[in-house]
Amino acid sequence: MTQLVRPVHTPSRTVGDGSIDGSASAAAELTELSARHGSRSDLADSSSVPGWTIVSAALCPVLLVGGWVVGGALQQTAYSPLQQTMSVLAGQPGTHPWIMTGALFLVGATQLVTAAGLHDAGTPARVLLVVTGLCTFGVASSPEPVAGPSPIHLAFAVSCVFTTAIWPIFVAQRPPAPSWAVSISGCAVVTVFFAVLSGWVLFASFGGGDLGLAERVTSTALGLFPLIVALSLRRAASNGSAHRGSPARRTGELSGRQFG
Repeated sequence: MTQLVRPVHTPSRTVGDGSIDGSASAAAELTELSARHGSRSDLADSSSVPGWTIVSAALCPVLLVGGWVVGGALQQTAYSPLQQTMSVLAGQPGTHPWIMTGALFLVGATQLVTAAGLHDAGTPARVLLVVTGLCTFGVASSPEPVAGPSPIHLAFAVSCVFTTAIWPIFVAQRPPAPSWAVSISGCAVVTVFFAVLSGWVLFASFGGGDLGLAERVTSTALGLFPLIVALSLRRAASNGSAHRGSPARRTGELSGRQFG
């Protein structure tokens, strides 16, 4: 009797061994790429300028200008903001000296906070900004007597102007700088501008012009530059993170290379 042999059916494989190995390799590479991209994103976020640094840098000139505007408006004795300095408002001749004194203390505090958040500016620049904040505290804590500024008050005031005027030198970064504001050429231009303003204050101090106006313009310009640096570094960090591309786009490109 003839015995029928049943055919053995083997499961068909629509994907070859090479394709299966390629799929496994692609999945492993995708996982590795996601982890690598995530670590780079964390690094970019940690090196960017925090939002609270922008706030503190913006408050510095606002508090300074607000102090002498409010203090001058409430001054009852004769006072000329064009000819007399802000220290007069914070000293013994001032009607409400606590206004300008408090503003100076807050300005010094914002400088310390800004220095803490400017990681990308470099350690020397941050240390110098801390020194500027401490000198601002010194100005506030040594009010000007009726007879005129004391030697210690002048020493702190001159130190504030000097450290802030040379601060762009320590901010400057070698090419390729992330922004013109922190480039060597940009900081050189700002330093020359600050030197001209400081010379104006020195000239006015010896009776060559309106000392109050020179002091206010110079101090406001000096106080604005840390804000410009903070905004420039934060924007550069955001642009650098965007240029690296999103993980979804990278995943799509890799999938296309593996299975296309």
